[in-house]
Amino acid sequence: MPQLSPPALIASDIDGTLLDDTENITARTRSVVRAAVDSGAHFVLATGRPPRWIPQVVDALGFAPMAVCANGAVIYDSATDRVISARTLSADTLVKLAEVAGRAIPGVGLAVERIGASAHDAATPQFVSSPGYEHAWLNPDNTEVSLEDLLSQPAIKLLIRKAGAASADMAVELAAHIGTAAEMTYSTNNGLIEVVPAGITKASGLDEVIAPLGIGTAQVVAFGDMPNDLPMLVRAGHGVAMGNAHPEVLAAAAEITAPNTDDGLARVLERWWG
Repeated sequence: MPQLSPPALIASDIDGTLLDDTENITARTRSVVRAAVDSGAHFVLATGRPPRWIPQVVDALGFAPMAVCANGAVIYDSATDRVISARTLSADTLVKLAEVAGRAIPGVGLAVERIGASAHDAATPQFVSSPGYEHAWLNPDNTEVSLEDLLSQPAIKLLIRKAGAASADMAVELAAHIGTAAEMTYSTNNGLIEVVPAGITKASGLDEVIAPLGIGTAQVVAFGDMPNDLPMLVRAGHGVAMGNAHPEVLAAAAEITAPNTDDGLARVLERWWG
């Protein structure tokens, strides 16, 4: 059953959830999100994206919310363009994970996300890949380096890529080898696994954001569509799966709304701010 009183905080995934399939926020969704914020509710983005891919979402929303980025590894204040906190995989851990990935899935490509003090910190090359890495989506930010250099510095996220593979199958292959050494998930089924430090998820990132606000998880409504959203949806007082969501997300959510192509997020929020 949906909450009877308006939630104090709305947490939303971006791709496949807040955005439609043209990567836009519809007028209907923007309007109800703004109405919620104007009434005093907090709105938080919770995404696998790094901070540098947040500004275009801020522009589309018309205001600058806090963002849980890199599946919980980074808390980013989009209003001040400041990284509030970052959890990283150590160089030693990256070396071990790379060895495990290469053994479990021969031929994988590797990349890492690093973080600076702001979304576009020029002092820190932020997306660094091994030679020949095939991107799962358009990425103009790539810096190609040797595998040794790739693994030489802490990173907020390790990406394990196998073109033509299914992410779900890769997750099964890797799970037994990675164990509790790190947190593994995926936000696309297009042959890409995302690895962040152990214990870090969108749920832990959201906890970090709401703690100083004095908001309990029972007062949170959360929206998502892929396995990287699961911890957040289960942790929230009311977790909502988009109609286009992954089967595991559909099974775990408290509610299923319409797809992202049919204003699914707006339809839920309009109960309180319609």
